[in-house]
Amino acid sequence: MRRGTRHACVVGTDEATRRGLAADLRAALAGEVDFTSSARALATMDASNYRRVPLGTVAPRDADDVAAALAVCREHGVPVVARGAGTSIGGQATGAGVVLDLTRHLGGLVSVDPEARTAVVRPGLVPARLREAVRPYGLTFGPDPSTYGRCTLGGMIGNNACGAHSVAWGTTADNVRSLDVVTYRGARLTLGRDGRGAPPGLLDLADRHLGLLRTGYPAGLPRRISGYALDALLPERGRDVVRSFVGSEGTLGIVTEATVRLVPLPADPVLVVLGYADETAAADAAAGLLPLGPLTVEGMAADLVGAAAGLPRGGAWLFCEVDGEGAARRLVRAADALDAAVVRDPAGQRALWRIREDAAGTATRLPAAPGGGPGGDPAAGGEAWPGWEDCAVPPARLGAYLREFRALLAAHGLRGVPYGHFGDGCVHVRIDFDLWTPDGVRRFRRFSEEVAGLVVAHGGSLSGEHGDGKARAELLPRMYGDGLVGLFGAVKDLWDPDGGLNPGMLVRPEPLDSGLRFTGLPLVGLGREAARCVGVAKCRVSGPVPDDSVMCPSFRATGEEKHSTRGRARLLHEMALGEVVTDGHRSEEVREALDLCLSCKGCRRDCPVGVDMAAYKAEFLDRYHAGFGGALRRPRAHWTLGGLPRWLDLLGRGLNAVTRLPFAARLAGVTPRRAMPRVAGSTLTAWFAGRAPARPPVLTLWPDTFTDHLAPEAGRAAVRVLEDAGLGVALPPGRVCCGLTYVSTGRLGAARRVLRRTLDVMAGTDGPVVVLEPSCAAALRTDLPALLPGDPGAARLAASVRTFAEALEELAPGWAPPRLDRPVTGQTHCHQHAVLGDAAERRLRERAGLTGGLAGGCCGLAGDFGFAPGHHEVSVACAEDRLLPALRAAPAGAEVLADGFSCRTQIAHLTGRRARHLAELLAEGLEEGRAEGPG
Repeated sequence: MRRGTRHACVVGTDEATRRGLAADLRAALAGEVDFTSSARALATMDASNYRRVPLGTVAPRDADDVAAALAVCREHGVPVVARGAGTSIGGQATGAGVVLDLTRHLGGLVSVDPEARTAVVRPGLVPARLREAVRPYGLTFGPDPSTYGRCTLGGMIGNNACGAHSVAWGTTADNVRSLDVVTYRGARLTLGRDGRGAPPGLLDLADRHLGLLRTGYPAGLPRRISGYALDALLPERGRDVVRSFVGSEGTLGIVTEATVRLVPLPADPVLVVLGYADETAAADAAAGLLPLGPLTVEGMAADLVGAAAGLPRGGAWLFCEVDGEGAARRLVRAADALDAAVVRDPAGQRALWRIREDAAGTATRLPAAPGGGPGGDPAAGGEAWPGWEDCAVPPARLGAYLREFRALLAAHGLRGVPYGHFGDGCVHVRIDFDLWTPDGVRRFRRFSEEVAGLVVAHGGSLSGEHGDGKARAELLPRMYGDGLVGLFGAVKDLWDPDGGLNPGMLVRPEPLDSGLRFTGLPLVGLGREAARCVGVAKCRVSGPVPDDSVMCPSFRATGEEKHSTRGRARLLHEMALGEVVTDGHRSEEVREALDLCLSCKGCRRDCPVGVDMAAYKAEFLDRYHAGFGGALRRPRAHWTLGGLPRWLDLLGRGLNAVTRLPFAARLAGVTPRRAMPRVAGSTLTAWFAGRAPARPPVLTLWPDTFTDHLAPEAGRAAVRVLEDAGLGVALPPGRVCCGLTYVSTGRLGAARRVLRRTLDVMAGTDGPVVVLEPSCAAALRTDLPALLPGDPGAARLAASVRTFAEALEELAPGWAPPRLDRPVTGQTHCHQHAVLGDAAERRLRERAGLTGGLAGGCCGLAGDFGFAPGHHEVSVACAEDRLLPALRAAPAGAEVLADGFSCRTQIAHLTGRRARHLAELLAEGLEEGRAEGPG
């Protein structure tokens, strides 16, 4: 290492370099050191357009470990980047050297001082956890970016994050009192006001440039995040070293502990939603509301929210939170809006705020453009990306800026959906850049340069929240001029003379069009599908989640990135690139990550960009096991449980004798820790064939494998209820199967054969097809047309599928269910949530007098998942997340409902309680009513 020289860090990429560095790190640290290809692949990207391949990752246990890691990297001349949740949008959470994962061990809350209204936190702490901990004191942490449920306080400090409440409580810089940091050269500093903790020469440098610091920054700009906040070092601003450090993007030092300010919670939060004719009218109105003291002034237009319910009339809206109904009335009177809604109900407020919080992902999915995207791909035409994500202008200039910004988009033939913190003049937008082709990348650069000029012309900041990173740092001279940008470089050299911390970011940046994560990625295939993951990491939420959320059960059970939806998408992305994950579809890294995917399909709905990991897993497994050698590597359970429909058709009740054998679990390739389901004495189809039809059929009841062989009582109950509703029922004229077990085990060829036979059977069947098992209904609705695209029979059958509740509501709207008037608990099937929706089921339960809700999440059994060896602990942990607590909290005598056979099986295995299909409960109520007679 060349001591005392600048920018001496270089990255050796050979295996010997990596091995030597990893060995030295393991010898020096108590925390984990992981230089495997899987760990490296998981850290190549954040939530930006950029990609950098690290040598490896380190998860330090404490500040001493951080210092030790920096010392080893310094000796090796290797750069270091600190990483929290990896939700940075400018690329600053990626690095080519060693990535410090500060989430695994440094996520603690050290102390809370309610009197002083401060908390001491470690950098990996998720702000939602901090807010949850201080809520009993009537306090909260003010900055609340939309990712507050998974980003980290260290990342917020690095980027000077803000959030919706910044009009009231400011940015992260306004809410940090002191910082403990370690520099690349090992100095441990405690930063504060009055110059405390400043490295030698910093204050002298500021004093030599007082004029530049006083005049070089734009005025009247509450969201000035770009560059270093060196004006905080001015004498009249208290020589605030900590404030000058916040927003430095990990380029000056590594935060190991922070003291943050807490603010009082609003006593009576009320959400006022104001409707305006269009986006610019809302933007023009936002600044005028600030004197009324709102806590939030968030703006979005119809092209973002779509058909969202609960909004007043208008084409654009301001979401204004205030404290108290009186403040709400005053705001409505002063707003001059087309329409207004005042929402006091917390559940109603949460539903509306979720629209805003999901915007970073939903804005990525634009309606498909005519002609599609790169290579003519229609889906690609509907994708938008960060890149000009979060500029800010003075709030009074926002309407004028947005008008010119929209015009500039049109001039470049681009589309985007602006939204954001209108009260602070900050705009977020995802734009449909073509980042796949050289010509598209050139247009991306030209647009970035021109829009930077537009922002500066309006007195704005290139970054208003997420930092500069690679996306904007190259353009900082346009905003600040060469003099102030040169001073940024001098400050970087005082803090980090070796250039070892996050090089290429903010100071002496790499070009904004270099290192794009799309470079080299095929335009079609699994990698292309996985690339739609933009990294906002909603799948990484580990704390409380909305009742109807499912994603991501395996991450919630393990806390490991590779078992999150994003982690798996990143590994598939790297598999397609072939640089870090080199074995293609035979990759063990990808197989291992997908092994704990429950195929719950939660990400299909809950991921803001619609990543469908269950579909990706099925396709990967199909290719991984392709050919004779691959087939031999298949787990035995893929043939036994994956082929369960065939085995039940062949052996029927004979399977019971097989499963009682001492070696049955080993023979079937399943865990001996679970009892195999018992095959019923008579199938649903046999029972139905032996009865006289009650009335001419108007619908077909689908005899799925689980209902037919394992739970025919649910099918018999459904027939009883449907006939009571005046609906004639028929069964298909032959054996049918949705193919789900074959799909979930990656046997897609077998699934297609099964489905083609099923379509032959159903060819002459008309009318609705009622499917009692949610997973089978979901497979018919989505997997069937995906596996047999262009087949009119597949499309017709998929469109005819109805759930039990949907059929009653649609075909027998005048039927009144029996009044059961009792509480219920249980599980909403994850496929029901993700694909089918459960609105009809909720309405049916309400009409029957069944009170209480069903648990969200995934039960954890998930078809064959809970039976596979090595999955039991995760399966139980998934149930313990939502389902088991709901069962324990239910009132005495509550009925246990679960329409999914897997959910009922999991409940029986883990609690001994019998859960029932809703049809069973209603049929029982009909029988009770008949026994009691009229009156």
